[in-house]
Amino acid sequence: MNRHHPGATVWLTGLPSSGKTTIAGTLAKRLRSAGHRVEVLDGDEIRTFLSAGLGFSRADRDTNVQRVGLVAELLARNGVMVLVPVIAPYADSRAAVRARHEGSGTRYVEVHVATPMEVCAERDVKGLYAKQAAGRLTGLTGVDAPYEPPKEPDLYLDTQLQSPGQSAHAVQTLLAAEGLI
Repeated sequence: MNRHHPGATVWLTGLPSSGKTTIAGTLAKRLRSAGHRVEVLDGDEIRTFLSAGLGFSRADRDTNVQRVGLVAELLARNGVMVLVPVIAPYADSRAAVRARHEGSGTRYVEVHVATPMEVCAERDVKGLYAKQAAGRLTGLTGVDAPYEPPKEPDLYLDTQLQSPGQSAHAVQTLLAAEGLI
């Protein structure tokens, strides 16, 4: 186990099917193989267990983000590198999570997985865009529900131009440059 580096939260925000979870999984494998303590707080798993019963209203989305942010901060404060592939569509919710981390002296790194909606719709790993287009789903982030992209992320990933491995490498490079790994 590598005890020479502090924990931190890496929040990967982007549209549905942008590649957040794939990048987090790739990065987690790399970091674990290098001896780091890593947890991935996947948005779908969080919604199933920690945020069961929440809908997709603005208030419910904010509550979900704050719950995830709390768990991430607790883990990071205890030396775990926490990868959080969660949409978190509202800038103020992400800012509150950052403030919670900073208030505890824990690092928060925001990564914008900037994939154009058209590319996300082509990937459509969960069938959400197809359901929305067919009229069977409303409130899809970035389509008929807001998504506020980060204005100044710590890292911007243009995933239509790079592979998940290249994106994970870019995040890993930033973490190394910041002394977090």
